[in-house]
Amino acid sequence: MTDPLINFIKERRRSIGLTQKDLADRAGVGLRFIRDLEQGKESLRLDKVNQVLALFGHRMAPVAFRMEVDHEKG
Repeated sequence: MTDPLINFIKERRRSIGLTQKDLADRAGVGLRFIRDLEQGKESLRLDKVNQVLALFGHRMAPVAFRMEVDHEKG
């Protein structure tokens, strides 16, 4: 399954014709960070993710979800 954040960043970057380096420069983050982000690194600094998303008019925010809990029948 592909991560929606990764897809969003890649699609937006490509749609406006930016390289990873261009995006890094415009967002004020390192190229390595953009590469890690687009490759799905599991631990990234949220402030830097938001710096990148801000270029596209977005930011990370809490999203409601319901956790399913398995109950053992006893």
